[in-house]
Amino acid sequence: MPRADAARNRSLLIEAASAELSEHGLDVSIARIAARAGVAKGTVFNHFSSKEELISTIFCEQLGALAATGETLLEHTDPRSALLRFMTAGAELQVNDRSFCEAVTVTSRAHPAVRAASDRLARVAEALTARARQVGVVRADVTGHDIVLLLSASTWIAAPLAAVRSDLWRRYLHLILDGLRPEAAHELPVAAPTNEDFITAATR
Repeated sequence: MPRADAARNRSLLIEAASAELSEHGLDVSIARIAARAGVAKGTVFNHFSSKEELISTIFCEQLGALAATGETLLEHTDPRSALLRFMTAGAELQVNDRSFCEAVTVTSRAHPAVRAASDRLARVAEALTARARQVGVVRADVTGHDIVLLLSASTWIAAPLAAVRSDLWRRYLHLILDGLRPEAAHELPVAAPTNEDFITAATR
């Protein structure tokens, strides 16, 4: 197959798979993805060794897009607003893409590309959090890893009412960020997760 055709097919597959996974979750079939892309099922495996590899590729793109948003927000003059916008972008990704939440728990961070994308996101989250700590709008012991884990909190909390209150997660996102303020902070019972914790969890 000519190189240009191969690149076009790969692009079509990623676009089709992203749409199918977003709408139907990780259980969507390779046949359905291939049909949406307008290619033969075998073409999928010419580009990706397995469905898991395809999912990992898309998950990395999602993480990369969120990290890029965070990197842009590092230029924002208001650290609290920047952190809120970053957390909002993370929540919106999960609200609009059914597969993202599933991929967070299913996709192995032992995969080199996923690991690199996850590390980039963690660095961006820590940079945004550090700016917020420095100006005193979040408590001193909040870390970027805390923020990464909290990205899904508001959507999970609001999930039981999502069918009737699709934007309810925004209320809880603001409550979460307000809860990170230092004014009434008490010592936390356990330490924040570390990068080593994520690595250990990925290998189990």
